Amino acid sequence: MTRTFACLLLLLAALGCVRPSAIDHSYRAKSQDSRAQFLILHFTGGTWEGSMKLLTEGPVSSHYLVRDSPVQVYQLVDESQRAYHAGRSSWKGQTELNAASIGIEIQNAGDIKGPNGVVFHDYPKAQIDAVIALVKDIVTRHQIRPDRILGHSDIAPTRKVDPGPTFPWKRLADEGLIPWPDGAAVAERRAYHEASLPEVTWFQTKLVEHGFALPVTGSLDPTTRQVLANFQMKYRPTRYDGQPDAETAALLDVLTTPAGKLR
Repeated sequence: MTRTFACLLLLLAALGCVRPSAIDHSYRAKSQDSRAQFLILHFTGGTWEGSMKLLTEGPVSSHYLVRDSPVQVYQLVDESQRAYHAGRSSWKGQTELNAASIGIEIQNAGDIKGPNGVVFHDYPKAQIDAVIALVKDIVTRHQIRPDRILGHSDIAPTRKVDPGPTFPWKRLADEGLIPWPDGAAVAERRAYHEASLPEVTWFQTKLVEHGFALPVTGSLDPTTRQVLANFQMKYRPTRYDGQPDAETAALLDVLTTPAGKLR
């Protein structure tokens, strides 16, 4: 060993650049969990070829991409790495969810403007079967809470509508993956709210309590209408006009009130 090389090693050691020769892994802290706290579902809004090119070569990415035909799941980003799928995002006060989430892009044409308005494309059953199997696997490994399995439309409601009203959220609920409002409780609360519809402030407060980031202004402004529409799109996909009504109030009531506490 030359004098110069020996001096270089000593210098690197002094600077902390040489790793320890051995690290003891025999102890483990109890206070830890997965870095993946959220699971976010998207549609690509484009063709298969365009979606794959964008997610592998563009400024955005996702951990997984699920093709529609033939159905195939592709992993594009390792789960230990951050993918850029959420953008400006928030849920129940936690922001910038790229750093704490796993993203699944579902290949689907998305929302297409036609002569009679916006049309959302359906998802093939086989593709949804693959998505649900993937979700179950991820949730089991990372212990992601049911209330943190969300759509892009939940975490960025003023910018995004995916996975859209044709995505079968109710099936995810039936599979035990996400919470869902009890039908009997919703019917009871709907009758209550039909007698006296709450003010806009009530709707805004409930939407925030549910998880959305939304200013409570007391005004039915465009932002509030968009957030309402996204909420309706998920829980009442047959009508998502962004208008406050008794059924929407009932859904919000049941989803934000612990069981047995409705009055």
